[in-house]
Amino acid sequence: MRAMILTALLALLAAAPQQLFAAELEVKINAQTPSVTVPTKDGPVEVMRNQDQEATIDPTYAKTSRKCPPFCIQPMQVAPGVTTVGEVELLEFARTGGKLIDGRTVEWHVDGTIPGAINMPYTQMADRLDEIGCVKKADGKWNCENAETVLLFCNGPWCGQSPMAIKAMLREGYPAEKILYYRGGMQAWHTLGLTVVEGDM
Repeated sequence: MRAMILTALLALLAAAPQQLFAAELEVKINAQTPSVTVPTKDGPVEVMRNQDQEATIDPTYAKTSRKCPPFCIQPMQVAPGVTTVGEVELLEFARTGGKLIDGRTVEWHVDGTIPGAINMPYTQMADRLDEIGCVKKADGKWNCENAETVLLFCNGPWCGQSPMAIKAMLREGYPAEKILYYRGGMQAWHTLGLTVVEGDM
């Protein structure tokens, strides 16, 4: 019994400095949430906003005009039944261990992504549904009755990579109600100064 109490006290003491640090942040996610810790394959990562109040957006995401096509503004609802979310909803989904999917090509992903995101490029999505709960049947079609709820994103409102991935998923039978879409993507993420990590190959 004493060992259990001692273990619990040590865990509280270990967490106290991080909680104190988060409470002292001047630039919080919102009034109730200074930061959010999300699980990643490399261990927990604390997602917070950049505390430098003079910081500016990464030049990669500062460009306002890109040739359309292919860089056309995407609709708020990418497909019927798919739910579009913002940053707060994404952070809650990630905090609880939800599967974040970076639908961009590998070079974009490696350059920087949202903590906890896995890379499933839109060009490969239809072939990789087994990684998110679908099973390939004998006839070559996907059975997605046990599909995971996933959240996809790409570079921002002008990027069609995650919308194309979502459309491929739907075409293959993935249930729309199991797909969340972060339309703001990396551009909105960078604009808000949120934590970015290097992606895996």
